[in-house]
Parts: sequence; C-alpha cells; structure tokens
Amino acid sequence: MSNKNSTERRRRKGSNNPTLGDVAKEAGVSSITVSRVLNSPDSVRATTRHKVEAAIERVGYVRNMVAGSLASASSRFIAVIVPSLSNVVFIEVIQGLQSTFEKYGYQILLGNTDYSMQRETELVNTFLGWSSSALVTTGLRHEEGCNSLLKRWQKPVVEIMELGNAIDLNVGLSHYDAGHCMADYLLGQGYRRVVFAGTQMDGNYRARLRYEGHRDRLAKAGIEAPLLEWAPASDFELGGHALERVLERHPDTQAIHFADDVLATGAILHATRLGIRIPGDIAVCGFTGLPIGQAITPRLTTISSPREAIGRIAAEQVIARIEGRPLDAEQIDVGFELTIGESA
Repeated sequence: MSNKNSTERRRRKGSNNPTLGDVAKEAGVSSITVSRVLNSPDSVRATTRHKVEAAIERVGYVRNMVAGSLASASSRFIAVIVPSLSNVVFIEVIQGLQSTFEKYGYQILLGNTDYSMQRETELVNTFLGWSSSALVTTGLRHEEGCNSLLKRWQKPVVEIMELGNAIDLNVGLSHYDAGHCMADYLLGQGYRRVVFAGTQMDGNYRARLRYEGHRDRLAKAGIEAPLLEWAPASDFELGGHALERVLERHPDTQAIHFADDVLATGAILHATRLGIRIPGDIAVCGFTGLPIGQAITPRLTTISSPREAIGRIAAEQVIARIEGRPLDAEQIDVGFELTIGESA
C-alpha cells in the first residue's frame, strides 16, 4: 500500500466533507436554492431541481440531519449495513460488532439491504446524513454513486465478510478459496459427479464466488460443475426441496455442495424422511459452520467461518481509527477452516 493511500485513509477521522455551498457553486445556484431543493423540492422548478440533484451527486454532498448545536457534536453511534437479518451468519457478525462497540461507549444503527445495492446506497445516504462516527458495510461491491460517496467521506469505513481492494478498512475471508477448498476435499474423497446448489446468488455474490472456486477446482480435474440456484432466501425447507430437485435433474449425482449450512442441514433432515442415506446414497456439504450442522446426524461437513470474530475485529479496527491509534494492518484475513463431519 502506498504512503499516499495510507495518508488518505488516516484522514478519515476528520470531517472535510462537501458542504451545501459546494453544491451551490457546482450547480451555479444560490445556497438558498439548494436548501429549498432539500427541504421543499416541489417549490423548485424541475429543471433547477434536477441541476441541483446532479450537483449533489457529483460533489458527494451528504445532508447533515443533526440539527442546530448538535451538528458539530461527535455522534456516539456507528452505522452497520448487512444484507440480511434472517441469515444467522449476519446475526453473529452483528453480535461481535455490538459487544465491542458498546465497550467503548458506541451504539450501532442497523440497516438491512435484502441483497439490494440500491437499498445499500439509500441507507448509506441516510446514515452518513445523521453524522455517524463510522460505517461498517458488508462486501466490497457497491453502486458507483455509493462507492464515490464512501470514498469522499472523511470518517472510517470498514468493508467486511470478504477480501479485496477496499475503500478504507477490510476484514473478511476469501470465498473463492473456501469454495475451492471444499471442492478439493470432495475430489479427494472420490466424488466426481458434484452439483453446487445455492439461493439468491445474483445478489449474494459471495456465494457465487464460492461456486466459482468450486467450479474452477473441478475444471482443473476435467469435471463439469452443474449449478442449481433459487430466488428465495435460504431456509431448511428449501434445502429439502433442493435435494429432490438435484436428484431429479442429475440422478447420478454423488455429492451436493450447498452454498450454506441452512440448505445443507435442510437437505440432510429431508433425506432422513425420504430414507436417503447420507453419505451412502449422496454426500452433502455446506458453508458457514453453524452449530446445528454439528448437532444433526450425520454431522455436516462444512467450511467454518469466524462470524463473531469478523464483527469483533472490524469493530476494533474502527475504534482504533477513531481514536487515532496506529493499525498493524488495514486489511485482515480471518481465514476459514474445513470442518469434516460424516455427511461427506
């Protein structure tokens, strides 16, 4: 990392954000006109309103929602944006964030995108407008406008759950490597006809990265990697349905690599009801390392990710940045572990 980038990232504890005056200058209008667009847009001509809105986006202006004398005060909350509140993975990450932030006197303001990047942009605009002390967001991919806004913002930003070229701080793991690792294990166990099954993979690109790692490992062995995917959110019932659909479409399948443990666990429970032997008739594996996967029979073979640790470490990075303390690293790879059960 260059010294220039490091210096820029250290500045994020400051507050040199674009002002209403900057917007007015960019749009070629008065500050009063900009204020009217923000507070009573219907009172401004459409052409002028569109001109001001375009200027707001270009300069990266975020409206400060904290009124009066509080506007210059340091808030004691940190915005956290996750893609799902029904997925236990993110609940554990939130627990790690919250418990650590609370030790330092901060509370979290939580937003859920439902795997929508447009929704993420809306949440970022809202949270930054309320003078959040920092922002934690899931993943490295954002809409262009959101990405520009976060790069201009002068406070700490930490992107979690995966690794890559981050805006500021980064805590996560390689999902490509996780998928590659599981595929390698399945090949080592002698499985050659393997199907990958997942849900919401257009929005949940981390699951798609795991599939790509899986696919590339099988391709290296000269083996095709069929993919079946569903639009609804992952749940146990859908895991059972996925098992039936895989056997229907690919009756010679030897193993199913599920995108997560919820689907995999649902498949194992449904297999028991159907009299299908796991792994005798078909092997099953997952990703996450949920306790329920280790409580069923047979125990689930999976990739375990340190969810709570991701939240805790990300929070510690943010607090260090807020307090101006030096960081050992601005990107932290928490890794993953292959957990071998009896299901594959």
